[in-house]
Amino acid sequence: MPRPAPSSPVARIPRSGIRTLMDLALRDPRAIHLEIGEPDSAPAPHVVDAVAAAARDGRTGYTSSLGLSTLRAAAADRVHRTHRRPTTPDEVVVTHGAMHGLAMAMATLLAPGDEVLLPDPTFPNWQMAAIAASAVPRAYPTRAAHGFVPDPAEVEARVTPRTRAMVVCSPNNPTGAVYPDDVVAGLVEVARRHDLWLLSDECYEAVTFDAPHVSPLAHDTDGRVIAFFSTSKTYALTGWRTGYAVVPDPDVVEAFGHLAEATIACPSTPGQVAALAALTGPQDGVAAAVASYRERRDAACALLTARGVRHVEPQGAFYLMIDVGTQATEELAHRLLARRHVAVAPGTTFGEEAAGMVRVSLAAPRDPLLEGLGRLADEIDVTVVGDRSAAALASSGA
Repeated sequence: MPRPAPSSPVARIPRSGIRTLMDLALRDPRAIHLEIGEPDSAPAPHVVDAVAAAARDGRTGYTSSLGLSTLRAAAADRVHRTHRRPTTPDEVVVTHGAMHGLAMAMATLLAPGDEVLLPDPTFPNWQMAAIAASAVPRAYPTRAAHGFVPDPAEVEARVTPRTRAMVVCSPNNPTGAVYPDDVVAGLVEVARRHDLWLLSDECYEAVTFDAPHVSPLAHDTDGRVIAFFSTSKTYALTGWRTGYAVVPDPDVVEAFGHLAEATIACPSTPGQVAALAALTGPQDGVAAAVASYRERRDAACALLTARGVRHVEPQGAFYLMIDVGTQATEELAHRLLARRHVAVAPGTTFGEEAAGMVRVSLAAPRDPLLEGLGRLADEIDVTVVGDRSAAALASSGA
């Protein structure tokens, strides 16, 4: 019987620890879900109405592989207004979510063996997409002691002759860090000095608390920045799978179109109708959601501080990195789910700089969020006591 080719790059793609915990938690009807980054709000009524009207009118057929012209124009206008970067509809490619855009970029821009720099802690899907493209993911550090904001000099030190691109994500998943303007400018300058593509994941552009979001597009002077946006987080359209990329090079735009045609034919038409309504309609729901995430962040950090649990307060996105007092974060996450019915994402899935930490989603409803964090703090107390007892026994020779 035929079998999958063992030499295929797909065979080397690791499983995301986030999805592993999610799949386990879905089997537990009592689980509090803090492992997945999904808004708890519903899409705005005007978005649902627009899709329903399109379905009734039969406007749900194929579109261009690059997306609806009206949506490309609306996205270009938004980028121009929001990020100070004049953008034309011809520079916009509609994607099947932002991650699809990033995967297409890696498949288009990277040859087998090329290196791509990823932040550590990292969103594991970037690594998965790089491996699928037969590229080599390499890490650059972002450290908890510095709020998980990278140092451009440290990033530059990781560049090798094989480096072809770097990924930047602010506001960041998994850390919630928001990079200051000078850091963003420095990262763009590193890319310019070494002639790299800079792939900017901006899924959380609208979700900031204490610092403004700065897009690398604002510092791009020679067309090396490709930015990826999503309607999933801003507009609670996660399952509708629509994002868009700003692609300054027309040859890359054409390549994206060919690759989209070869893989998905075209982006989901209902999803594109939803995205168009979201981008062009009332934005008050976005402001309300961000205010809610901010309040949840403040309440979560206050609870953890009161319990003596160390954490890094996020400035954006809706994630919180928590020190759990053990390097065995995967084991702790599984134990927390089994014993206390709380699902979190283990730090081991995000890289070395997330060692000893777990990621919690602040997009969960407030009361379950705080209940889950209380249970996590209880489990941390047990873990720390257990580790100390084991250490004492070891030192005594027992």
